[in-house]
Amino acid sequence: MKGLFWLLLLASLLFFAFMQWGGTRTGDSKNLQSQPPFNTEKIKLLRTPIAPPLATQSAVQATDVCMEWSEFSGNDLTRATAALDTLKLGDRLTQRQVEHASGYWVYIPPLKTRADADKKVAQLKAFGVEEYFVVQEAGKWRNAISLGVFKTEEAAQKFLESIKGKGVKSATAGERMSKFMLTVFVLKNPDVETSAKVVALQNEFAGSELKAVACDN
Repeated sequence: MKGLFWLLLLASLLFFAFMQWGGTRTGDSKNLQSQPPFNTEKIKLLRTPIAPPLATQSAVQATDVCMEWSEFSGNDLTRATAALDTLKLGDRLTQRQVEHASGYWVYIPPLKTRADADKKVAQLKAFGVEEYFVVQEAGKWRNAISLGVFKTEEAAQKFLESIKGKGVKSATAGERMSKFMLTVFVLKNPDVETSAKVVALQNEFAGSELKAVACDN
């Protein structure tokens, strides 16, 4: 505001000077002698503040910037949550859910009976796998064991490799045509240090997306 005020003042002074002396360049010497002296001390400064345009006011108010880190489920969600907990972000960190109609999942094909599924679950625990879900709905997937759902095939395949590395040889990956929920982490107004730490964390989660967005009010 001060810069705009002094800019307007300078423009007014230049215009006033032009009106006082501008005509002398084309007139005679008598015109020059008849010009009154230029007394700057008699200039009165306008005190009325000039309001900025509405667009400028809106731009100043919309200063909240959030980081969104997406999208997580299963074991990756557990790992990401634990990693963010170490940053002690408090109420600056929130979560929201995103629903997808289709995606990819890593699973163990349907077993004959629920007893067989329970036996397989015991084996998974022995291999260190803690995230799983036994499908109980009637249909072709009954007694299948879901180990994680993913937005992209690339993410599903990478998780499948990690599961097989633990010894789970019967797991496979495929497309899943049913609604499922994924989690998005939202961090409000992160400082430079915190942003750098989250960027470093992202490198440990292939396929995750990190972006800056305007915060929702």
